[in-house]
Amino acid sequence: MADYQLRGIHGQTVETLARRILAGEIPEGATLDLLALREEFDVSLTALREALKVLSAKGIIDARQKRGTFVTPRSSWNVLDGDVMRWRSSGPVDLGLLENLDEVRSIVEPASARLAAERATAEDVAALEDALGRMASASDAAGAVEADLDFHRSLLSATHNPFLAQMERVISNGLAMRDKVVHDADPADDPVPSHRAVLEAIRGKDPAGAEVAMRALVDKASEDFRRVAG
Repeated sequence: MADYQLRGIHGQTVETLARRILAGEIPEGATLDLLALREEFDVSLTALREALKVLSAKGIIDARQKRGTFVTPRSSWNVLDGDVMRWRSSGPVDLGLLENLDEVRSIVEPASARLAAERATAEDVAALEDALGRMASASDAAGAVEADLDFHRSLLSATHNPFLAQMERVISNGLAMRDKVVHDADPADDPVPSHRAVLEAIRGKDPAGAEVAMRALVDKASEDFRRVAG
């Protein structure tokens, strides 16, 4: 299902229920009291059911005869859905989630850098250069993090593989959460040189060099996170 963009009371109902469930305030297996929720949110039962359809489409809840509407096990949730990722990353830092995302990065990004070195166009290289330039000139952590995210988005786009490009939401969420933990706790080493090494290998059409450079970058990021997280 596409990312949920609706605002207003309907959107607030979806957001509030989703955040409660993902935070564990409404646990897995719990049956939802629709009448109580309708009164709490001051919405019609029809509007509440429409909101629940959004969560159902993302695998977070289900409904059965005699049981009613209930929260499904986390194994059933669509964890790659953009909204589910956003809801999980906006709450308290989940170290287990970060470790899982870190593993995904270590598998996806080095191979993506290799493909980018083989396939990147001049426009792709320019996008990487722009992101790196903003990273180097950023005056605060927020600007540096956004430039970092843009660099990795541009890298995945440069593979010209639509499936890898769709991994952007997973990689971006993992990076945003990791950067927040690392920057808030202890400023990391200057990230520009390691990113520049990846860029130069891609610009030079050096697939093996790009993969090695990205592997080193991801490994260093993992070390920084483990150091801060203990």
